[in-house]
Amino acid sequence: MDKILNWIDDRFPLTALWESQWGKYVAPKNFNFWYYFGSLAALVLVLQILTGIFLTMNYKPDAAKAFESVEYIMRDVNGGWIIRYMHSTGASMFFVVVYLHMFRGLMYGSYRKPRELTWIFGCIIYLALMGEAFFGYLLPWGQMSYWGAQVIVNLFSAVPIVGEDLGIWIRGDYTISDITLNRFFAFHVIAVPLVLVGLVAAHLMALHETGSNNPDGIEIKKQPKDPATGLPLDGIYSHPYYSVKDIMGVVVFLAVFSVIMFFVPDMGGYFLEANNFVPADPLKTPVHIAPVWYFTPYYAMLRAVPSLFGSQFWGVVVMGAAVMIFFALPWLDRGAVKSIRYRGPTYKAWLAAFVVSFLVLGYLGVVPVTVWGQFPENWPLVGTADCATVVSRVLTVVYFLFFLLMPWYTARDRTKPVPERVTG
Repeated sequence: MDKILNWIDDRFPLTALWESQWGKYVAPKNFNFWYYFGSLAALVLVLQILTGIFLTMNYKPDAAKAFESVEYIMRDVNGGWIIRYMHSTGASMFFVVVYLHMFRGLMYGSYRKPRELTWIFGCIIYLALMGEAFFGYLLPWGQMSYWGAQVIVNLFSAVPIVGEDLGIWIRGDYTISDITLNRFFAFHVIAVPLVLVGLVAAHLMALHETGSNNPDGIEIKKQPKDPATGLPLDGIYSHPYYSVKDIMGVVVFLAVFSVIMFFVPDMGGYFLEANNFVPADPLKTPVHIAPVWYFTPYYAMLRAVPSLFGSQFWGVVVMGAAVMIFFALPWLDRGAVKSIRYRGPTYKAWLAAFVVSFLVLGYLGVVPVTVWGQFPENWPLVGTADCATVVSRVLTVVYFLFFLLMPWYTARDRTKPVPERVTG
């Protein structure tokens, strides 16, 4: 094996690549469970690619046969049902892991200098994931797939001047049709996964260039070296220490994943909607159309913005701004410390308000706007609007204030002194 490895190393930097990116990569020694989610995201990405390959062997991107081909996979292909459920469960678990990974960045300031580019690559990955999920959502050709894609694509038609042409360009037709299904299939299976793999590689390379952050926000690269090991005082090799730690996280994750996949693959309609088990019917609109749960916070914001002159353009702007504002985070935070361990009460309160607003908006995006009834007639500033709509408007404002007021409240927050060494 040594001779084979040496032969490869003479022609390709296999060992050097392994050591630089993981084997000899020096990481802080105080990672906690929040640092599982980066490696879990990579695991789910591989899982989605592998299961997607097997699904394409029997799936037909044809409006007349797509739904039947999914039924064929579920009923007649050996092991087809488990591959399909692994893929559908994996799509939702991907976003669960990514949202927790992003939340860890917000807690510990992982977007702060010198990791701005790492954060930006991560935000682009998030956008690519949203595109990948959107393109894949149409492929089962069920009722919710069809009408959900119809609603989302029609949002682009709200753009002034070019909106109508833009909607036709995305669909490839005047409505969602076989042409749309084919191009979405091509993007979902080939184009976006290639972009995702490249972005993940760039994300990891940028991270390993600057070094990983840690729960204390201490830059271990600036520490003196330990004479015995040659490593920073609070640094350890990723392998074998974090290899073992990540394997434990993988085992727990796969246990949860398996329970969902075998017992509740639809998760009460949040992962797989009931309407998506009905073939797409362009002549029959579902009573309530909503995107999958991981898009619903932004969908609730869209619905919260009133139509002006019969156009939803400003709702689309708010929805897009809610995603794009993450890119500005490294330059909005003026805090003296990185980690929430040493932040003051102001930042903690704003972060809690942001999380609550995001979760409640996610719920309100799933349910009809009439879920909480209407305000009594002629309320000040409210009128007879639906209660859920008013709550969505308030929470949308809270969501944006978390970012827009960040330069002010982070600069004035009462912080604690950061220790010189990591605290474990």
